[in-house]
Amino acid sequence: MTEDIFVGGGGEGHLAPQRLLLRHANRHGLVAGATGTGKTVTLQVLAEGLSLAGVPVFLADVKGDLAGLALPGSEAAGPHRAFVERAAKIGMDLVYRGFPVTFWDIYGQAGHPVRTTVAEMGPLLLSRLLDLSEAQEGVLTVAFRLADEEGLPLVDLRDLQAMLAFVAGNASTVSARYGLVTPASVGAIQRRLLVLESEGGALLFGEPALELADLMQVAPDGMGRIGILAADRLMQSPRLYATFLLWLMSELFEELPEVGDAEKPKLVLFFDEAHLLFDDAPKALLDKIEQVARLIRSKGVGIFFITQRPGDVPGDILAQLGNRVQHALRAFTAKDQKDLRQAAETYRPNPRFATDEAIRDVGTGEAVTSFLEPKGVPGMVERTLIRPPASQLGPISPEDRAEVMRGSPVAGKYDRLLDRDTAFERLAARTAAATGATEAAPAPDDEREFSRGQRYGGPSSRETGSSGRRSDSVAEAFAKSFARQIGSRAGREIVRGVLGTLFRRR
Repeated sequence: MTEDIFVGGGGEGHLAPQRLLLRHANRHGLVAGATGTGKTVTLQVLAEGLSLAGVPVFLADVKGDLAGLALPGSEAAGPHRAFVERAAKIGMDLVYRGFPVTFWDIYGQAGHPVRTTVAEMGPLLLSRLLDLSEAQEGVLTVAFRLADEEGLPLVDLRDLQAMLAFVAGNASTVSARYGLVTPASVGAIQRRLLVLESEGGALLFGEPALELADLMQVAPDGMGRIGILAADRLMQSPRLYATFLLWLMSELFEELPEVGDAEKPKLVLFFDEAHLLFDDAPKALLDKIEQVARLIRSKGVGIFFITQRPGDVPGDILAQLGNRVQHALRAFTAKDQKDLRQAAETYRPNPRFATDEAIRDVGTGEAVTSFLEPKGVPGMVERTLIRPPASQLGPISPEDRAEVMRGSPVAGKYDRLLDRDTAFERLAARTAAATGATEAAPAPDDEREFSRGQRYGGPSSRETGSSGRRSDSVAEAFAKSFARQIGSRAGREIVRGVLGTLFRRR
């Protein structure tokens, strides 16, 4: 059984193998360095090694370059000669091969659709996605709590919009039980939801929701499948990208059982542009992220953060990253020099060279590395020549991507959007029962498909009628029954986990 991953050659003449121990791959890692110094190739090499060891991988492809993992490298490719020379220098036999890849895409174009539900996202992460104030986050939390108690499933944004309309229409009654809720705060949240819809973020919410088991598959030949999230378009909405990654980390933490120190991880995540996870995040959220990062390794999950500067990762989280690959940092300014010194101080020194000088001087494809040793202590820092990848370097053609998707084990599973009886339909049904207006009956099955064709996802004429007051009618209907129902729903709320996402009781 493979016990480690060969990453490259270090030491004198680059002949000392530098290896990532599989049993310590769940103790997280860092890949850092300036633009153009080789971080993407390092990420590709690590993903290949984990896959060969039977470990599933999930990574974000922010430039489209990592799609090449699906195809073998070629002797006709431009980098071939340089790769052969590098392989000979570090004592490696270069054999090209492709790897089992599953493409994912929130927008459902460059990969299989990735969805979660509003309920699973939870109020905390959704508040960050919408950039809500503390008061507005409190109102959103009330809406979630009330939906849980009333048995109203929140699946997509339309469900949440209907629930918020109910809260606004019954603000005085809701405030008496849960604290002050103002229509102004609800209105601010609704406006943020419209902005999210216009940016395409509504595509993230719906059913069928992603099953985590589909990210943790092993191919028939025993290789771990590599899930690649197409993030080039997603990066245009950095807050959506960051929120999705935080949701994924939280879901894994809450759903997976404890495994302790296993021989190899169940899954390894690579979070590119990691600074987006932490930029402008409130301290409460950072504390929760730190808690998850610290404890998720006992679930058999490793996380590698990829960023330009180690300082992009908060210090408490950075301290937990035991496996490190540091590509070159440029020191053009006083701040750059300070960052360089701080980065060097985090490594166990090597008497053969000064760490800060090595970080400054390593060339493209070379890095300063430190991997955990068998007893879990940090290894001595080494200047390492990263091994060449076995798969194709760079993007693949749309035809090759389509072929890979057709052969995927999840092909067809997530392609068709489901529409079941959720909060919006149930609120509309109660409205019809309360008003006796048959024209306000629940929308037919094709209603959501009709509304999705609109640019901003607004209600159709069939939803609003001539007055366009769908939200008001929902609130009015509930006002009659809410006062006598609100005290009888205790104990029905759904338990939510450390990052506010849904905790599924087993």
